[in-house]
Amino acid sequence: MANVEIELNPVDFITVGTVGPKGRRLFHLQAGREKQLITLTIEKEQARALSEAVTELLDDLSTRQNKPAVSASELARLSMDLREPIEPEFRVAQMGLGYDPERDLVVLVAQEMVLVEENQDPDLAQPGVVRLWASRSQMQALSLRAREIVKQGRVDPQSNGRLLYYWT
Repeated sequence: MANVEIELNPVDFITVGTVGPKGRRLFHLQAGREKQLITLTIEKEQARALSEAVTELLDDLSTRQNKPAVSASELARLSMDLREPIEPEFRVAQMGLGYDPERDLVVLVAQEMVLVEENQDPDLAQPGVVRLWASRSQMQALSLRAREIVKQGRVDPQSNGRLLYYWT
């Protein structure tokens, strides 16, 4: 998907979800606007970091703007399930957050992971970029959902599907 840019401004929904059994789950960030559906593959650790970063940003905005946090009833109205078809555009290398105060929208920017061939110039690799603009309530719901999804994993995530030997 190199050199492609997609922007959903604003999104109708944004969520994080998984596909597969514990220990082999694939994490996805998904958003949609009208009939356009974007699914990106992320790592479990990226989902956790995204949750923390969104919470920090929203807390900071609430403090600066003296606006109350989004109500639980407002969050309950949002559907956080992944939508079909789940066909990832790309695997995410890095994400960033921004804020537009005039429109009171948060932007999530995701950049594609690009694998550079051994004899290829890394400066020529142009990763795809997706920009997802969402309301504060949508982002708060995304943060809560990501935290919930990460916690649903194995009791000991350090095992990461490996066989552990215990000596007595």
